[in-house]
Amino acid sequence: MEPVPQHPSRTAPPEHRWPVATALLAALAIYALLPNELLGVQRFVVVGVGLALLVPLVAVNPRRMTRQTAWTRAVSVGLALGLVAANQVTLVLLVLQLVGGGRDAPALLLAALQVWVANVIGFTMLYWELDRGGPVLRTTAARDALPPADFRFPQDEDEDAVAEVAARSSATQDWTPRFWDYFYSSLSNTMAFSATDAMPLSHRFKLLMALQAFGGFVILAMVIARSVNILA
Repeated sequence: MEPVPQHPSRTAPPEHRWPVATALLAALAIYALLPNELLGVQRFVVVGVGLALLVPLVAVNPRRMTRQTAWTRAVSVGLALGLVAANQVTLVLLVLQLVGGGRDAPALLLAALQVWVANVIGFTMLYWELDRGGPVLRTTAARDALPPADFRFPQDEDEDAVAEVAARSSATQDWTPRFWDYFYSSLSNTMAFSATDAMPLSHRFKLLMALQAFGGFVILAMVIARSVNILA
């Protein structure tokens, strides 16, 4: 499979594979370590499916994101959607356990942290896969050929700032968002329950960010309530 040719107007280097692969493996490890009281053998189904889908994606793009076909695009987006969906189900189970007074309180509180971290990673992957056509298209297609942006980053509008700020702008150095940019946006949204870095532009991203923020709020509220109950 040949790499997707980069448009002559683009200078952005292709994105590395390792950040998203490492983050996904971390999320799958979190699932494998969830307590049985929260999620039984089902968690290993999530781990197995995640690994099975990751292997062909790494085989196609082992080092940098330069190759893409219709099936690799479908698998990569499906993997991100599946992780987010699995985490929402796990979140519901966690809430039921916390509200129902699960017997192993320390394990459930640790599980809440695990679900919270997996939630950040899952939404990071989904934002990274969907915004502007995905990681391959973002660095290869001409700017005017990219799909409409779902996120507006500060670098997208800094070209008229002072020289040292404008030097990092999209217009000046062909800056394009990378995995860590989406990770920071996902993390800050989960912690602040609102967009603090990248602003959502599309309805789908506004809904996704609302779902993510609501999930983070529910976890925090349940953990505080259960902790107060334990201390009382």
